[in-house]
Amino acid sequence: MLNPFFLQGSQGEQGLVQDLVNEQLRMYGLECHYIPRKLMTSSTIMREVTESRFEQAFPLEAYLMNVDGYAGQGDILSKFGVRVTTEATFVISRERFEESVSPFLEQQEDDYEVVNRPREGDLIFSPLGKKLFEIKFVEHEKPLYQLRKNYTYQLTCELFEYEDEVIDTNVNTIDEVVQTEGYAARLILSGIGSVATANATLNFGAVQQIFVQNDGYGYLAAPTVSISTSPGVDATAVAIMTSRSGIGTAKSIDRILLINPGGGYIGIPTVTVPGTGIATAGITTLGSVGIVTITTGGSGYTTTPNVAITTAPEGGTDATVEAVMVGGTISAIRISNAGSGYTSAPIITVGAATTIADGDYIFNETVQVTSDSSETARVKVWDSGSRTLDVGMLTAMQFQVGEKIRGNESGAEYVILSVDYNQPNDYPNSEYRANQYNDNANFETEADAILDFSEGNPFGTF
Repeated sequence: MLNPFFLQGSQGEQGLVQDLVNEQLRMYGLECHYIPRKLMTSSTIMREVTESRFEQAFPLEAYLMNVDGYAGQGDILSKFGVRVTTEATFVISRERFEESVSPFLEQQEDDYEVVNRPREGDLIFSPLGKKLFEIKFVEHEKPLYQLRKNYTYQLTCELFEYEDEVIDTNVNTIDEVVQTEGYAARLILSGIGSVATANATLNFGAVQQIFVQNDGYGYLAAPTVSISTSPGVDATAVAIMTSRSGIGTAKSIDRILLINPGGGYIGIPTVTVPGTGIATAGITTLGSVGIVTITTGGSGYTTTPNVAITTAPEGGTDATVEAVMVGGTISAIRISNAGSGYTSAPIITVGAATTIADGDYIFNETVQVTSDSSETARVKVWDSGSRTLDVGMLTAMQFQVGEKIRGNESGAEYVILSVDYNQPNDYPNSEYRANQYNDNANFETEADAILDFSEGNPFGTF
């Protein structure tokens, strides 16, 4: 039987030791943050966490045990790239954790079964190098029961490997650690556009329209269209290609559009197309649309606009034209029918460009397209100068050019000009540093040369 006259640690003595521990941590520790993992979904059989978030950060002083540098195996070069295996050991106060963190974990709406001590899988943010560490083991009995009580937790941690978890703690220093980490798609968005303008000339004896009699097949590129010369102005045209089912990657001629209808033709000109394509032309001696010149290409076009042209006088034929859009501007207008019976140069009117471009997206907010695809993602980097938006955590890779994308928190809304699903290796300004060693595309390219992924089972039959 123990001697009843010796308590081996009274409540007052235990409190004194705990206060001394707390004071030492405040004097020699680091101002860290404890970030609990919120479990969103988990496997019902293996209880494996399939989706988690980090939405809270609690200031907590911690003592870093590593005095000669971080532990671990350092940087390891593997067949999948460089892997950083930095390890660190932190000591935190048991009392401070139970007072400052545990009450909030009890209110968390998930299966956080352990709330009275740190949990493996949670994060520690260290201000030294602004690093996130993931807790791998919690030692709660070291030192072992001094005065019959334990006063600290010893956390063995590894450098956090980001796997597209949502980190949104409202502490910018923490949230920005993974801002440029993980997979991201790059969207180029449109500004408020300006309308393109063009004018046309009036020609007589021009080629009115080219009719394709045989669209051919097997073309690898658009063939050159040759039109016989005229005593006046020679006509020029271009072939528009299309793919036909059952032909493979080779293409056929869809239609032939006029670049310049020419003028002064007396007879029907000869149209020559290399290969099997055969076409004929019709001419008109009455006034028709001549060459169309772009005066201003406009900006902010996300889809090819309609182009209107004034109607021909009674008894004539209305002309029809098509716009060519490149990079959000109108680069050319081609003529599908030059019309006839015009007595003056017709007026060309190009459709309006987008008028949607407003606001600034907020880091980590959810953005969603206003279309049937219902694609959502989270903002990683937004540069208003170049209107470049990098997003991660895509629900599906279904962004479409011409869709409006809206920030749920900021209300910012723009129209998508282009989409690039390849990981960006650069950013519009020096504020963000990209990982220059992203080799995902290279791995995929090399793998395609080794394995035939078009097969159901590239490794053999079963």
